[in-house]
Amino acid sequence: MLRFLTAGESHGPELVIIIEGAPAGYDIDLDAINRDLARRQKGYGRGGRMAIERDEVRVVSGIRFGRTVGSPVTFVVENRDFKNWEKRMSADPRDRGAAKLVTRPRPGHADLAGVLKYNLEDIRDVLERASARETTVRVALGSFARQFVAPFGISALGYVVSIGNVEAATHPELSLEQLARITEESPVRVADADAGRAMIAEIDACKKDGDTLGGVVEVMAAGLPAGLGSHVQWDRKLDGRIAHALMSLQAVKGVEFGKGFGAARVRGSQLHDEIGYDAVAQRFTRHSNNSGGTEGGISTGEPLRVRIAFKPLSTLMRPLRSADIKTKAEAIATIERSDVCAIPAAAVIAESVVAFEIANAFLEKFGGDSFTEIARNYRGYIEQLHNY
Repeated sequence: MLRFLTAGESHGPELVIIIEGAPAGYDIDLDAINRDLARRQKGYGRGGRMAIERDEVRVVSGIRFGRTVGSPVTFVVENRDFKNWEKRMSADPRDRGAAKLVTRPRPGHADLAGVLKYNLEDIRDVLERASARETTVRVALGSFARQFVAPFGISALGYVVSIGNVEAATHPELSLEQLARITEESPVRVADADAGRAMIAEIDACKKDGDTLGGVVEVMAAGLPAGLGSHVQWDRKLDGRIAHALMSLQAVKGVEFGKGFGAARVRGSQLHDEIGYDAVAQRFTRHSNNSGGTEGGISTGEPLRVRIAFKPLSTLMRPLRSADIKTKAEAIATIERSDVCAIPAAAVIAESVVAFEIANAFLEKFGGDSFTEIARNYRGYIEQLHNY
């Protein structure tokens, strides 16, 4: 079982992630992890912070000569912007006077709930950790985890479905590889050029108004064998674990698999995926995939499809009404440096979260302490499926 902890503040010296449970014997491509970190930094609508940072992982433990050794893996990502915040984010009590208190909470952020919960007088003590900057190491985690399942033909991709009211056309005829090539070239990570231009125009208009935009992203994962996850306990269901992980991301307000909420508006005869059998591939198949690749909390062997709704960012350049936590007087919310729209980056982040949960379920199913043992267990299970 893979477990992880992240640490670090948005403007602190660095972000840290510790990953426990990584089996030994996997070759790890750090350049691939850094490429995914670079993908997270791209996208139309990002703010000035992304022009400062150059996110790359530094290995502290768990990898030797490019290969996992079975001990906890630790990655560190430097915050280059820390040099501009060193006194304000200092751990030294002598620097306390260098920081100006933030006392005007932003509606929609963790600001007010956080200071009330922890009995704090400075909102910065909350907003730094609540920031989506933490997703940097979540992307590193997902990129690392996908390298455990890539040798077995499992892949995942995140892309944008909508930004604001602008929806992109879906292209079910495209393979995951084709979709990846097209969306990687799009500044808003869509496979619909007309919608992409309309999204960029909407982002520009929103920026002019001092406002922000949310949107919906979809993650598709292919190559999953039937049987990941379990129906026997609530916390072992694959879709439940993925939904939980996605809801832990900043700004996420909804998750749906396959037809999702649309399933509540049709009859069962129009929804459930009828079953067939492919004698050549020696596997059961489905004539549709309205379930999104899971039934009863277990992967069906069909592509996994999950959509995630992200709300607009909480920092507005034309801020909303608030109340000062110190004086209790009416005020306008604090302005922090932020993006207008981070949905293209959110697609990469969601992709990484899903990749981690799939890798975790895969390693639980085919558990072992080394790549060799896991591969042997996987081959035995696939043979079992073919002989069923």
